[in-house]
Amino acid sequence: MMKSTPHFVLITLMFAASAAVAAPAWVTDEFEVTLRSGPSTSNAIQLMVRSGMQLEVLERDADLGYSRVRTPGGTEGWVLTRYLMNERSAREQLETLTSELTNANSRGSSLGSQLTAIKAEYDSANSRIATLERDKAAVEKELADIRRTAANVLGINEQNRSLMDQLATAQIRADTLEQENRQLSSQTTRYWFMSGGLLVVVGVILGLWLPRIRWQRRSGYDRF
Repeated sequence: MMKSTPHFVLITLMFAASAAVAAPAWVTDEFEVTLRSGPSTSNAIQLMVRSGMQLEVLERDADLGYSRVRTPGGTEGWVLTRYLMNERSAREQLETLTSELTNANSRGSSLGSQLTAIKAEYDSANSRIATLERDKAAVEKELADIRRTAANVLGINEQNRSLMDQLATAQIRADTLEQENRQLSSQTTRYWFMSGGLLVVVGVILGLWLPRIRWQRRSGYDRF
């Protein structure tokens, strides 16, 4: 039993080493490409071009597998053609999509806020419309009352006009009757004045005639 102990320890260490070696790892997607002065590894390196940089391809050498390019800063050199792609890398596309998604979410939140504000304005507009409709109904009722009152006033004015016409007619009739009464009174006065004058004349005549009749009678008696 004592002799097997070292073997056990050794086996344990081997398993531990295997577990350490089996730990997962990923190759970085950040790397740099050498930009050389010529289309071979023997040419000097001018600078290191990071992955994802956009280059302008000036010419390609299919036999050597190199391409002459120009950097955004204006440096020209040669890089391996196999390191060039016709589109952006997946990582950059993912970053762009993530940025666009973030912007879209931000715009979505902004649109949601705008939608909430528009809905609030819509509700407020509906409330104002309801208030205006109530005010309109009240104004229409008041206008109807005013029209009825105006109709009554017109009817009263018509009645007043008719009464005024009747009053004017009655006044004219009264003036006519008063004038006729004055004429009758004047005629009656003249009649009584003429009657009185006639009675005076008759009285005078009788006063003059009666004494003569008496004297004639006495004269007749004296003859007998």
